[in-house]
Amino acid sequence: MSGLLDGNLAVVTGGASGIGEAIAKGYAKEGAHIVILDNNLEGAAAVVKEILDEGGEAWSFKLDVTNRNQCRELAGQVAEKIGQTSILVNNAGINRRNAFTADADDVTQDWDDIIGINLSGVFNVTHAFVDQLRATKGRIVNIGSIQSFLHVRTPNSPAYTTSKHGVLGFTKALAAELGKDGVRVNAIGPGLIETPLNENARANNPELIQTFMDHTPLGRTGKPEDIVGPAIFLASDMSAYVSGGIIMADGGYRTV
Repeated sequence: MSGLLDGNLAVVTGGASGIGEAIAKGYAKEGAHIVILDNNLEGAAAVVKEILDEGGEAWSFKLDVTNRNQCRELAGQVAEKIGQTSILVNNAGINRRNAFTADADDVTQDWDDIIGINLSGVFNVTHAFVDQLRATKGRIVNIGSIQSFLHVRTPNSPAYTTSKHGVLGFTKALAAELGKDGVRVNAIGPGLIETPLNENARANNPELIQTFMDHTPLGRTGKPEDIVGPAIFLASDMSAYVSGGIIMADGGYRTV
């Protein structure tokens, strides 16, 4: 372990798979102790076992980020049983691509589910852990998206685009408010990353994937591991004077 995150307790939501799993493992390799919060407890436990087998320290808890009271209770458990959180990664999220003019019931359900998890969930978890983060002068890393900036060539559901715009706005608002407490708040904007979240789209919508590739100078989709470096940077002292920003990890998508 190179130790960039030695002495830190990092809480990662949605850490049972995809980007969250990669970040949790990457943080553990840098010396952080890891708490994985996920609605998929079995998947979270499997990631924890991998970290433990590699000599790290990790715990897993089941969490529905839309349940505000559950978030508060779990934050208290973490503080009491494990320690004070110094890094929070808000990664849990879902995506659907129904158009606004699609079936009314589908669109309404999309809005409730996506905003509830992707945006309100970020609020709920952050609010639950904010006292710990202020006490430790911690860092918050929110997972945004290229959809934090609207690009009409890759249409997405209005709910998803709105949620990721909201994550970026929330990041900036918190950075402005919590800076006086020594808490740094930043975001990462992934492009098309190969995760279980988009597995169906990658398998069944080749035109969509080609559109991404046509506008990605690096000419490939991303891997969850491509997000680990930016996540370590934002959680470590290497970014000691960085707050309120977003690091795009999109293969250059927004440049063309």
